[in-house]
Amino acid sequence: MSKDARMPSATATARPHWRGVAILALVTALWGTTFVVIKDTVASMSPSVLIVGRFGLAALVLLPLVIRERDRDTWRAGLDLGFWLWLGYVTQAQGLVYTSASRSSFITAVSVVLVPVFAGLLGRRMGWPTWLAACLAFVGVGLMSYDGSQPNLGDAWTAVTAVSYAIYILRLEGYARRHEPWSLTVTQLWGVVPFALAWLAAEATFGHLAVPTDGAVPWLAVAYLALVSTVLTTWLMIVGQQSVSAPEAAVIYSSEPLWASSFAFVLLGERFGPKGVLGGALIIAAILVSQLPELRRYRARAQPRR
Repeated sequence: MSKDARMPSATATARPHWRGVAILALVTALWGTTFVVIKDTVASMSPSVLIVGRFGLAALVLLPLVIRERDRDTWRAGLDLGFWLWLGYVTQAQGLVYTSASRSSFITAVSVVLVPVFAGLLGRRMGWPTWLAACLAFVGVGLMSYDGSQPNLGDAWTAVTAVSYAIYILRLEGYARRHEPWSLTVTQLWGVVPFALAWLAAEATFGHLAVPTDGAVPWLAVAYLALVSTVLTTWLMIVGQQSVSAPEAAVIYSSEPLWASSFAFVLLGERFGPKGVLGGALIIAAILVSQLPELRRYRARAQPRR
């Protein structure tokens, strides 16, 4: 057998990357359903109660896997990721107490620009497609989500969300390539629990802890957030980011408002409007631009060797 015959084809080499892109697109589609759910839920309970319920249920579902997980490095990685994940979720939920779901989505999208900025500060070199894609995505999300309302306390909370998500995406890139996906899912979701309990205790001691007064806990919403938009999406993110870089992933994640608007169009009959259509087009363009480096590598690998 010749040497060239033993070499993997360009298609086989590129396949994991495109599979990762598709998986991360699925993640954002699932996320697109959560803003309204969270907004409605924090209307009846404190964000700290929602976070404990959400991650507590997720952790209990994964309990059989926790018992088998003994690797200390995986637990350290999980605790690190768990902190940034908790910070992102709790500040987003806290922000939604004061601001609209669309405005929260817009501010959270700042993370798409922060990821390449932070990566650059760490010494990573990125080409113009990365920066152009990040800017296009941010403008696109702005056109779809910015509601023009006055600044409020929720904006400050959500700004912290954007920073924590950017750091989380960068940290996940490295960990996802060194640890088995389910092990890393288990450890980071259990890693959220102590931070969530500490926040609940602090709010109960120094703040006003709101719980449903009529005892009607929205268990269906909590279960959906725990099982679908926490356990499933966390595992999918890990699998996807094994082959997709953090800056590319951030651009794909920015399509969440596009998915949310698409669901609203299909299920509720809501229309995009001219700004929404333009914003959605810019987000799609951003994703395509972010893939230009991979397309170049694919073409280079596909060239016949002389």
